[in-house]
Amino acid sequence: MRPASLADLPDIQRIYAHHVVCGLGTFEEVAPDLTEMTRRFNDVTGQGFPYLVAERQGRVVGYAYISLYRTRSAYRYAVEDSIYVAPEAIGQGIGRALLTALIGLSEAHDYRQMVAVIGDSGNAASIELHRSLGFRMVAVLEQIAYKRQTWVDAVIMQRRLGPGGTVPPGAA
Repeated sequence: MRPASLADLPDIQRIYAHHVVCGLGTFEEVAPDLTEMTRRFNDVTGQGFPYLVAERQGRVVGYAYISLYRTRSAYRYAVEDSIYVAPEAIGQGIGRALLTALIGLSEAHDYRQMVAVIGDSGNAASIELHRSLGFRMVAVLEQIAYKRQTWVDAVIMQRRLGPGGTVPPGAA
């Protein structure tokens, strides 16, 4: 595992495109091209957020990053995770390793809450991964999206980071 670079973006775009086209974990319906993925990468990393890749035998097999949960200033201590694993590497612990690293990096930066917005309440692997790392389900937005001729739920999970909301920022 290592920080992502611009050179990783073709693999990142390939992994994400698979999930857009074949899955319900993201609510995009058209896979973004490399130019758009580069813009998104630069936006995330330009704000100082971690963006990681998992690599096996020189090939990116998963990626993850955090971004602000919402852009209004009062949300500045809350982040949202995004994790995608190559189809050939699902179920091999890559998502767990990436999310574990993101949690540690988020706590080191004094973020206090991490939110996961999981597409599809039937996405048992992602829900269980988050639950096993201390997230709890806080909401299900039922039939909030329509993708591939299917109404899809969004599951909202949340995890306290460090002291969470028990002390003011900077006081931990």
